[in-house]
Amino acid sequence: MNQLLPPLHQKNPIASMEFTLASSATAKTAPLTCRQMGLGSPKLPNVWRSSSWRARSSRRNTSLRTVAMSTTAGLGNTMEAPAANAQNVNYMWPDKKRPRICIVGGGFGGLYTALRLESLVWPDDKKPQVVLIDQSERFVFKPLLYELLSGEVEAWEIAPQFSDLLANTGVRFFKDRVKCLYPCDHLGTNAPTAGTVHLESGLLIEYDWLVLAIGAEAKLDIVPGAADYALPFYTLEDAHRVDKKLRELERKNFGKDSAIRVAVVGCGYGGVELAATISERLQEKGIVQAINVDKTILSNAPAGNREAALKVLSSRRVQLILGYFVRCITKGNEPQTSDAEPGSIDSAADHSESVILELQPAERGLQGQTIRADIVLWTIGSKPLLPQLEPSDKPYDIPLNARGQAETDETLRVKGHPRIFAVGDSSTLRDRNGKLLPATAQVAFQQADFAGWNLWAAINDRPLLPFRYQNLGEMMTLGKYDAAVSPSFTDGLTLDGFVGHTARKIAYLIRLPTDKHRVQVGISWLLKSTVDSVATIQTMLSKAQSGS
Repeated sequence: MNQLLPPLHQKNPIASMEFTLASSATAKTAPLTCRQMGLGSPKLPNVWRSSSWRARSSRRNTSLRTVAMSTTAGLGNTMEAPAANAQNVNYMWPDKKRPRICIVGGGFGGLYTALRLESLVWPDDKKPQVVLIDQSERFVFKPLLYELLSGEVEAWEIAPQFSDLLANTGVRFFKDRVKCLYPCDHLGTNAPTAGTVHLESGLLIEYDWLVLAIGAEAKLDIVPGAADYALPFYTLEDAHRVDKKLRELERKNFGKDSAIRVAVVGCGYGGVELAATISERLQEKGIVQAINVDKTILSNAPAGNREAALKVLSSRRVQLILGYFVRCITKGNEPQTSDAEPGSIDSAADHSESVILELQPAERGLQGQTIRADIVLWTIGSKPLLPQLEPSDKPYDIPLNARGQAETDETLRVKGHPRIFAVGDSSTLRDRNGKLLPATAQVAFQQADFAGWNLWAAINDRPLLPFRYQNLGEMMTLGKYDAAVSPSFTDGLTLDGFVGHTARKIAYLIRLPTDKHRVQVGISWLLKSTVDSVATIQTMLSKAQSGS
């Protein structure tokens, strides 16, 4: 959740690679593009140099090169790794003495850990060098993705670029995808480095400390046809894809009597928020059906949030199909008229691009049924990405649970690996009652705070703190200017409607990553609210005058 200066081109017959570096002195992103630049050329910038390690290893691996970066060169903190087909490049840290921390993943857990490390007070000789790696150039504030569909927020407000968020910090950002991990910090070993991160571009990053915050992705392989015909709502790209599909359907059905059929699979927070937002957007031009395996929605949510959600969904005529699970999803090319009466809003519908969901009852006493939809939104199931980083040439020695999360102790350190921390979807922890912590932004945010502090403590030989999750309450959006908030400090209290919406927006505004971004977004939201209020007053006055 930026503009770059024109690139600088230089030549070299050895290889091709591109790096984007931000100027720490001016806090502006200034790319440096090195194309086919001779290593022995007098034009070579002093930030690139060969190391003795390269000389020693050239006999073993002729495809491996070393890249170094000097902190005195005036170059900043955003780097774009070599192209995917480039030769292997070894990243040389600017300072050989200060600790090296590599953070894999730029979500809540990764980015907020990096910012926490930056905010702490360090001795001069122990202030760590921090590298943050993510495959996207933007941090996404996922709880506000639903507002993209309602038009309440803009993409830059909830998905700022890492280059902007890290412009005034010492954290360097790599836009790249992690290929595999090679940890060397096993208990009882005394390796010169704690491990190496291999990126798909060919960049190799050695580290002293590693933070796993790689997150998760939607799990679409549990139902036949879901991967082909259902759209997840998990990332910024997913949100843009859903919005584009809705716009296409809105244009296609403009001026027609047919309704846009939307099927939402899952009635947890994600499914309910989607159903409420889309039903408000489509209004009478849409039929939203929400499918859930339980007999109720939001089974683990506070009662106040559940009641507020049921009230809103009922007022917007969202059809709840409870006690069913999706057996399969198939392409539907033939019009379905068995469940549509002549003259109904569905009788003239074009089903040439619709899909069919076969539903099976979760318990006895219910009959199976089939529904047709123009768009299917999938909100159930997620799978951590950590197992995908297993090296192909040796077994994965990071302990994982059945879901693919790293087994950690109370200090968030991976068991058996004292120099690796795991947060967010990459970690598995239980609360004081022995219940697994949910994979939510609130948990990742709090873990990042502890991970940053414990890294400081470990580097400075201080005792580490055990992580203690504090449930601050639960919030959900129910459409434009409507939400439900159940704070944990008052039992039975739920703020809903416009009051809940305002409380939720303020709470998330406070949680945005940096002060600068908070100010920019706050001003934007205030201006939008003012314009909407003026428009509402004008509408009311116009109605009053016409009535008189």
